[in-house]
Amino acid sequence: MKAAYFMKNGGPEVMQYGEVPDPVAGPGQVLVDVHAASVNGADWKVRAGHYAPITTFPYIPGRDFSGVVSALGAGVSDLSVGDAVFGVCEVSSEACYAEKVAIRSAIVARKPESLTHTECAALGLIGLTALVSVEDTLKLKAGETILIQGGAGGVAGFAVQLAKHIGARVITTASAANHDYLRRLGADQIIDYHSQDFTQVVSGCDAVFDTVGGDVVKRSFAVLRPGGRAAFIGSGQTAPVPPRADVVSLRPKVGRDRAHLERIVALVTSGAVRVPEIKVYPLSEAAAAHKVSEGRHLRGKLVFKVR
Repeated sequence: MKAAYFMKNGGPEVMQYGEVPDPVAGPGQVLVDVHAASVNGADWKVRAGHYAPITTFPYIPGRDFSGVVSALGAGVSDLSVGDAVFGVCEVSSEACYAEKVAIRSAIVARKPESLTHTECAALGLIGLTALVSVEDTLKLKAGETILIQGGAGGVAGFAVQLAKHIGARVITTASAANHDYLRRLGADQIIDYHSQDFTQVVSGCDAVFDTVGGDVVKRSFAVLRPGGRAAFIGSGQTAPVPPRADVVSLRPKVGRDRAHLERIVALVTSGAVRVPEIKVYPLSEAAAAHKVSEGRHLRGKLVFKVR
């Protein structure tokens, strides 16, 4: 099969495109012919060597996909060959920048007819992360106020809409070029981080959801009310230590399961959440897509059209 892969860690230029061996569906797995796969911020960090060392090459990145089941592993009875599905690879596992992927059937969901493969690939990991962060971790409630850092990104854009659907007041940060986009997603207040210090504009928030990391992390605690809580996905695998004792710092544990994927489908098909803005690349241009992703000023999602 064709795949985008790398043979060593490095910059975007290490990405290659060519033939690699086909995966095989093991017990409890399905083999999926991938139609679309998305680019996530973690992908370039894996390629650059920011995570655990990679010892087996070629290494195929990619965490979420949409496609059609082409083979069943032993014991699979909940899906059939020909089913259109989408999903997110197991934690610490990747391989979606390819024409085929083998994955446990229990953690994929059926693709609704109303959404394209490109749209479902764009929704997988961002929706899963936003749901676990906003609903399961922060436990956001109607009437509360939340500040979402980096609102134009994939996860944050989904979170903005989810928070509005819950009934919260949503404040977010973004460059001026993305303000209209975020208004369309339902944000109540948008702060231009280039010209405004959010700590001088916002206070008394019930919750903060940070997708940015860096110096934004510690400053985010300043806008919380006493008893407020903050969740962080852009600052490592553990929750940062808060500089004050009257707030809670949380690191969402984003697992993999069909129930959350079906929740994404329900939110999108009901109109509560819109599909993000998508820029499509051919899989052969993985290096170019990584350059854009690594720039960290992306609006919406990058998605590879595989077939």
